[in-house]
Amino acid sequence: MQEVNWEEVNNKIADLLDVIDEFADLLEKENAALKAFDVEAVGNLFEQKAKTVGAYRSMSAFFIKNQNYLSGANAELKAELKDASKDLDELLKENELLLKTRMETSKNVMDTIINIAKVTNNRNATSYGARGNYSPQDNSKNALAINRTL
Repeated sequence: MQEVNWEEVNNKIADLLDVIDEFADLLEKENAALKAFDVEAVGNLFEQKAKTVGAYRSMSAFFIKNQNYLSGANAELKAELKDASKDLDELLKENELLLKTRMETSKNVMDTIINIAKVTNNRNATSYGARGNYSPQDNSKNALAINRTL
């Protein structure tokens, strides 16, 4: 069995704390942007968020695989890690709720726009009836293309 270098373990915990702090700051910015409906600011944070999440997952995976390292680590660092993790968890829950709310709102807006377009299209459209005659009354089956990438 390999000898544990506790100084190295404590340094890894300190590094994880730095990543958690950066992640928390990023989530606070994103949550504020989501509350302000600032879609551009949320988009600008995406790349940084992806990198930070990758670093967080990587460092968390190390401690998940090596849980025994936490048992002998510096008690103060462990307490700080526990508190930081709880704070991050709260920010993640808030972020998830805000993102779900914004996505649902966007979906409802798109559905409303689509329904208005369908009604307007059907009211203004003309078509030919079953016998090939012009029939303004038979316009219920008109084609309508919708781009849902908005």
